[in-house]
Amino acid sequence: MGNCLFLGKPLVNRVSSNAKSDSLKATSLPLVKEEEEKEQEEKEQEHSKLPSNPEEVENLRRDSAANPLIAFTFDELKEITGNFRQENILGAGGFGIVYKGVITEDFRKGLQSLQVAVKVHDGDSFQGHREWLAEVLFLGQLSHPNLVKLIGYCCEDNHRVLIYEFMARGSVEANLFSRNLPTLSWAIRMKIAFGAANGLAFLHEAKMPVIYRDFKTSNILLDEDYNSKLSDFGLAKAGPVGDMSHVSTRIMGTRGYAAPEYIMTGHLTAMSDVYSFGVVVVELITGRKSLDKSRPVKEQTLADWALPLLMQKKSLLNIVDPRLGGDYPVKAVHKMAMLAYHCLNRNPKARPLMRDIVETLEPLLLPIEVEDSNTN
Repeated sequence: MGNCLFLGKPLVNRVSSNAKSDSLKATSLPLVKEEEEKEQEEKEQEHSKLPSNPEEVENLRRDSAANPLIAFTFDELKEITGNFRQENILGAGGFGIVYKGVITEDFRKGLQSLQVAVKVHDGDSFQGHREWLAEVLFLGQLSHPNLVKLIGYCCEDNHRVLIYEFMARGSVEANLFSRNLPTLSWAIRMKIAFGAANGLAFLHEAKMPVIYRDFKTSNILLDEDYNSKLSDFGLAKAGPVGDMSHVSTRIMGTRGYAAPEYIMTGHLTAMSDVYSFGVVVVELITGRKSLDKSRPVKEQTLADWALPLLMQKKSLLNIVDPRLGGDYPVKAVHKMAMLAYHCLNRNPKARPLMRDIVETLEPLLLPIEVEDSNTN
């Protein structure tokens, strides 16, 4: 169940789904005309190899599929989402729109009634098609309580759609930074960090390791009880195996979260995810966004601004999210800050492993009181 297939040539190089201005675009030296033509030819050849129907998708999944997936028709998805009504939109990303949907008991034999999230990819986007396929392959094989569950997909004509379990409370980003939702308590923030760390540790420790590559608050979803699950595997990469120390890729991700050595070299390791985890921990501590251009210049990049303050006990308490109103265990805040400090180490080899992070976080968990969400 923990195995992950090796995808070979990168299938999932795309920009962030947060905001185009904050994305890390692939960088390369200028290509001469012949090289550009060769690159375009390779792209067209790769495009021709992408599946165009459910049978071809299942052929790709045949040797690695651990989780059964349902192949939906596009007409069925219209029924599930109320013909993709605008009021059912949950959000939008770099390659499509996500709708809320309902599968009723009489919809198809063998299916139970449940709420779902339906992610419709841009059918004309080559990058979107590759991202869609990567999610089908990864989530069709991986299964863990802290990974979002993929229920099925649609591969019909130009339609590329993914159907996930519905996460009632939405993303950590929405809950942490919204002024219209209740402030997340310290206990809930610890539960979120612990669950997300478990998800990353599972990926890194798989028989064929997986590097998530796009760990950020918008990709961590919450259920009714604030259990956190990683979503959006469009940038996930099969990790290095054997004597390999890293995976070389085009530089893609989200500014403010991407590890500095990855930005500099394109060398991707599990430690790249650990750095991103450190950024999210600082967001949970401070209530500040990883990149906020509305703040003074020196405070815009959260990791750079907060790093020297994390190990200063007096200064640290001055940057804790003021919306917490001082309602937090001071010792736990110091331990979380120390953990973030080590995750953000400029030397990737000095960062902790995710399994060690999980062990550090577990004693910091506190009992929480969960109020019913207003989600229908």
